[in-house]
Amino acid sequence: MDPIILLKALIPGIVEGLTEFLPISSTGHLILAGDLLDFNDDRGKLFEIVIQSGAILAVVWEYRERLLKVARGATSDPAAQKFILNLFIAFLPLAILGLAFGKAIKANLFNPIAVATTFILGAFVILWAERRQHVIRVQTVEEMSVVDAFKLGIAQAFALIPGTSRSGATIIGGLLFGLSRKAATEFSFFLAIPTILLASAYQLYKERHLLVIDDLGLWAVGFLTAFVSAFWAVRALLR
Repeated sequence: MDPIILLKALIPGIVEGLTEFLPISSTGHLILAGDLLDFNDDRGKLFEIVIQSGAILAVVWEYRERLLKVARGATSDPAAQKFILNLFIAFLPLAILGLAFGKAIKANLFNPIAVATTFILGAFVILWAERRQHVIRVQTVEEMSVVDAFKLGIAQAFALIPGTSRSGATIIGGLLFGLSRKAATEFSFFLAIPTILLASAYQLYKERHLLVIDDLGLWAVGFLTAFVSAFWAVRALLR
């Protein structure tokens, strides 16, 4: 593989894996990385979609036993059914708003200046949220209500703005709404699975004309790099 192409696969893969679950925007950092690497054309955008799945696989692997338990109890276990319902409710705001305003957002806000501005504003929000006193009423994900899930879904929807971290918005929203840090973080991870997988599948379908077999090596390198770096980031954040 051409060293330049390999570099264009490795760097975005690492960026995606490290930023997807830490409270810093993966989309924003990928926009900046793509701009610096001159890999922000249609091919680069498709590559970003592919490597997101590698990052999500890291969460699926980390929580594989818990997810399998939910899958087995989907038709009989009330706790598993409640968990699935909460994920569905939390997913809806971003899905609806994304379909309604996605084109306008991409046309006007997917640029380095907008992303850098949002980075700075987001940093101040994180600092403010970390310094305020939190009243915890929900200790675990299992204790969350449908209303809690909907509130976190609203918080996640702010990630439609490039430079706004999806995980950061969800975690900070959870803290403001009375969730413990662990509950907010874990639910953010779980919510990423349907959110990113469905969004990636939708975007791949729309951009299917760009799929070529010659890019398979590029995708494989980026996918694997995103998985490894995301797995490290998830473990680090949980600690």
